[in-house]
Amino acid sequence: MYKRQDDTLVKRLDKAGVEFKSQIPDTASSLIMDVFITVILPIVLLVFMFNFLMKKMSKGGGMMGIGKSNAKMYMEKQTGVTFLDVAGEDEAKESLQEVVDFLHNPGKYTGIGAKLPKGALLVGPPGTGKTLLAKAVAGEAKVPFFSLSGSAFVEMYVGVGASRVRDLFKQAQQMAPCIVFIDEIDAIGKSRDSALGGGGNDEREQTLNQLLAEMDGFDTNKGLLVLAATNRPEVLDPALLRPGRFDRRIIVDKPDLKGRVEILKVHAKDVKMDETVNLEEIALATSGAVGSDLANMINEAAITAVKHGRQVVSQKDLFEAVEVVLVGKEKKDRIMSAEERRIVSYHEVGHALVTALQKNTEPVQKITIVPRTMGALGYVMQTPEEEKFLNTKKELEAMIVVALGGRAAEEIVFDTVTTGASNDIEQATKIARAMITQYGMSERFGLMGLESVQSRYLDGRAVRNCGEATAAEIDEEIMKMLKASYEEAKRLLSANRDALDKIAAFLIEKETITGKEFMKIFREVKGIPEPEEADGEKKEEQESGRILMKPTETQAAEPETVKEPETEKEPETQATEIQSQETVAEEKSE
Repeated sequence: MYKRQDDTLVKRLDKAGVEFKSQIPDTASSLIMDVFITVILPIVLLVFMFNFLMKKMSKGGGMMGIGKSNAKMYMEKQTGVTFLDVAGEDEAKESLQEVVDFLHNPGKYTGIGAKLPKGALLVGPPGTGKTLLAKAVAGEAKVPFFSLSGSAFVEMYVGVGASRVRDLFKQAQQMAPCIVFIDEIDAIGKSRDSALGGGGNDEREQTLNQLLAEMDGFDTNKGLLVLAATNRPEVLDPALLRPGRFDRRIIVDKPDLKGRVEILKVHAKDVKMDETVNLEEIALATSGAVGSDLANMINEAAITAVKHGRQVVSQKDLFEAVEVVLVGKEKKDRIMSAEERRIVSYHEVGHALVTALQKNTEPVQKITIVPRTMGALGYVMQTPEEEKFLNTKKELEAMIVVALGGRAAEEIVFDTVTTGASNDIEQATKIARAMITQYGMSERFGLMGLESVQSRYLDGRAVRNCGEATAAEIDEEIMKMLKASYEEAKRLLSANRDALDKIAAFLIEKETITGKEFMKIFREVKGIPEPEEADGEKKEEQESGRILMKPTETQAAEPETVKEPETEKEPETQATEIQSQETVAEEKSE
């Protein structure tokens, strides 16, 4: 409520005889307090925050520590992995064991004048155990181990990656002797050449330049070793790969038969298995599989055994696990009509019968028309009798005929074709193209290299090295080869129509049959004695399918390196599938 000022108050107080006095307020102290709160205190706070940020940045951390290295450091054996946990890569282990021994006993090497390698680059396909090898090095070396990914250096701010590289090597030098492991180094080590898609990124180039300077600048006598892993060595900058930065390139490739057996033993040591288990058979059936695939198969076998109420894993569980990894689980909810089951049955028996009628093929392990979750309505599993690293021209031609055997059976029996042969056609075309463009197995083009393989450790994509006109001629040659193979498949099946019908009827009834059951019916129809009665003939037949040496006066020198055929890159458990078309309307034969 507003009150009006009384101007007569003093006169009235004097008249009444009241004693009173007045005092002028001191405004100086309140003014000083106001100035302190509104001016001085904010300035002090700003100066304090600025000094705090500058100290952070001066330590190599940048704004709010954004440029500091975030590498994980493991002291001595904290990784829990040693070389005993790594199998199937003996050559890679040997190279890394030398490095570890150098860290333990430097005097033994420096006495003769040797120096510790500055870096080692682990190269190989995904899943072969590159990171596992690095962990084993950390567990064996008993020195500090810094681990981080190549993407950990990359941020949206230019200069942060270079700052993190400097901070990483600064920490590593303080902890020397130690090991620095950079996984997926292609994230920052991509070539600066714009033609290879690496140019134009200032942040990545600055990070790479700083990494090059750090690797070439530190003193190897301090015991600082850089390990890196990648499956794309072809995109790395040449300056990063030269000796003096990465002195060793360690190839961690897909394991051979012996390596797969050793890997299976490592992963199976903690799994209870019965006396029927034969890991060599599993290794033979999984040619082309990497360590992660084999570990997954052992785990799937254990899960399958528990699902069936057993306490131990059997050989049957292991083979079922191989199928689960390669073609998926059985799709029990998919119910096919009787006509479609008949088509699928003849399709798969066509593959198997063409396999049995040719010499240069792998024996049939299993035939099934049970649909799988990866799209196969049925498949034929073939397992090799021995480990192979080369394919002859006859073997590749036989693979094409086998791939087209399913389509040929459909045409012979039903006088029509279905969409189920899409995967077979793709595989047959792939083999035929490789024969012509990469392996020099064409009469028309001879030894001319028309394609080269890029991304060898990933998808193995082939890049054309010829003009448009030549490419058109290549397509004509592929078409000619496929037509000849298709006619051969139809000829073989037409001549053995009785066996085709009987085996297909048996497969429709049983849904799944083994290779032994298939061969037993085939021998009964053809009147061929059982193997016990014809061991000598069988051995002679097998030997006739092998490569024979031509009699010459002087034998040619054995080649030092041989290009492995592209067909060996996939698991040699070649499951020939009939594919379901779920993205389009299924075509049913009437």
